[in-house]
Amino acid sequence: MDFEFMTNEKERLSLAFERVESIINEKILTGVVGDYFETVSKFILLLKNPEENSEYNKRLYEDILPENYKKSYGNPDYITDAFKGYNNSEAYDIARLLSFIYAEIRGLIPYAYEKNDEILAMYIELFIEIYVMFTDDPLSFPKYEEMKSVIYWFNSDNCDIVSTLRIRSQFDPKMDFATRIIMEEDLITPDYLYKFGEYISENEIEVSKFLASLPQSEIDAMASTFTEGYRIGFVKAGKPLDKKSIVNIRYNLGFERVIKQAIFNFEKMGLKPAIYRAASLSLDKKGQRRIGYYGAIPNKQFDYDHREDNAIYLDKDFVNRKVLVIKNTLETYKELASVYAGPAVMEVFGENPFAPISKETCITLDEEGNRLSVEMTSRNSQLVNEYCNGEETSFTIISYPIPEIGKDFAKIFADTVKLNTLDYKKYESMQQTIIDVLDEAHEVRIEGKGINTTNLTVKLHELNDPSKESKFENCVADVNIPVGEVFTSPVLKGTNGVLNVSKVYLNGLNYENLTITFKDGMIDKYSCSNFDNDDDNKKYINDNILFHHKTLPIGEFAIGTNTTAYRMARDYGIEERLPILIGEKTGPHFAVGDTCYSFEEDVKVYNPDGKEIIARDNEITAKYRETDKSKAYFNCHTDITIPYDELKGIYAIRSDGSETAIIEDGKFVLKGLEELNIPLN
Repeated sequence: MDFEFMTNEKERLSLAFERVESIINEKILTGVVGDYFETVSKFILLLKNPEENSEYNKRLYEDILPENYKKSYGNPDYITDAFKGYNNSEAYDIARLLSFIYAEIRGLIPYAYEKNDEILAMYIELFIEIYVMFTDDPLSFPKYEEMKSVIYWFNSDNCDIVSTLRIRSQFDPKMDFATRIIMEEDLITPDYLYKFGEYISENEIEVSKFLASLPQSEIDAMASTFTEGYRIGFVKAGKPLDKKSIVNIRYNLGFERVIKQAIFNFEKMGLKPAIYRAASLSLDKKGQRRIGYYGAIPNKQFDYDHREDNAIYLDKDFVNRKVLVIKNTLETYKELASVYAGPAVMEVFGENPFAPISKETCITLDEEGNRLSVEMTSRNSQLVNEYCNGEETSFTIISYPIPEIGKDFAKIFADTVKLNTLDYKKYESMQQTIIDVLDEAHEVRIEGKGINTTNLTVKLHELNDPSKESKFENCVADVNIPVGEVFTSPVLKGTNGVLNVSKVYLNGLNYENLTITFKDGMIDKYSCSNFDNDDDNKKYINDNILFHHKTLPIGEFAIGTNTTAYRMARDYGIEERLPILIGEKTGPHFAVGDTCYSFEEDVKVYNPDGKEIIARDNEITAKYRETDKSKAYFNCHTDITIPYDELKGIYAIRSDGSETAIIEDGKFVLKGLEELNIPLN
């Protein structure tokens, strides 16, 4: 039966390719419409027999590269402008649908390399169906609502195929397309990179070459830092790793030599790797963010332009359909989900900061779409947590630079390796000094200086038994590498004021003069100066920090202690290129969204001194997490850091009004923290 199915899918795909070839030869449609269908058809035929070399890789992606994007049908501005010549009141909206179709077809590249005939055939048939709608009457356009309906039902009908495959890939080691390349290919020369079906730039090639030049001992050390952080995370949290057998590895291409050794290390812990690709189709994408493994991003503006393409088909019925698909998939693979240990993530940093252009021509979610998007994310997250109990899973995350960071790449890489292996015992002791002062406080005041207008008071939990309890976690280098910070979940009522940072890079996006006002711990107002139009600035923040929520709580307040990372960034001039993972350790930071303990509030956590960290809830989670998880959690957590040199001070304030400075004029002032100031000097 399986053989017959595969044969039928191959025949189906073969017929689809034949039909696309005929579109090029028919010449039924003329002008821009004719050129669109011919251009997309030629691209589809590139997917018929994908090759594994640099020239072919460039051909696949060249249309959307920044230098060509101004005249790409993937660019909503270009295609809508090109359709202005048609005397049709719906030409603008139809052009946007066609741009969506092209973006979806481009998303088939990975499936061509993985030889997934079914998904290739499905989407090519959708393209053919849209083409037929235009050729039924070559002198006029099809109706916009009819086109939109075709797209709607295509996604509704097929999400059980596309989304099921993606969810399974997160848990199933048998879906080993990437694993086989990593474990079986010669990783000494970078030619193997073209087998993944991702865009390969100089970054991936040069990282691969650089790692190939290192002795195995250095590769082993990097992999060990990564996998030991993962293991220690389970130990510190008191979670039994021996009950788990699957680890999800996420990384950027080029680091295969380290990942290969990490796989060996994980196998010694009894863990098999599930390595899944970042989503490429709108059914499973999460805005412009990429979660999974991926290569270079050919054009971040293209990703940004199509970040909300699912607005075409997102309605209540679709949300219910998608949630049902996810539930059924998790039920089918519940045995795999039950032994899933959590993600091990290797990030990269050093890309040129990206500030997107806001375009009216993009398909975007309206207010109802935003609400439904939030609802769908919430319901899906609850399902995943139900089948992959968060109280039994953990994670680790580490980051390395890429060559785009500049001429000092090799030096920065070496310094980052050192950064990732700092003596955590030394930081543990110094951080305990900070916690001892904070545990006496009932609130903390944070003030900026110079251009930084921060003036924020954070309310802290009360301790019932200071001899056994603590408000802050002493965070060293396990799940979050590198060391170090102390953090808490603030009390919302009484947390008030303004958070400001002159420039910050969050989730791949640049923000200028980001300002957030909190009222009783909730975001009340927000602004930035990226765009000339205030509405564009607010939408930018709402889309990419609030993730369409009307407001978010302050989920975390932390004081970063890694002044070595701060000095490294200043010495190389790479402050705005640091990832959040490292950047959050270089000053106080504030997370908007969920706490660090979301879905795990009942798991007792202890500091190295044996005290239990009691600040695991806030008023929202405490009120709703047992009765309505959709209200308890926001399914996002974004850290915003104020660098030391923008700080007037951080002050622990006791209930009697007395206060103790922890940082003043950008320097640590508590006795015992002198070593932290050496890099700052």
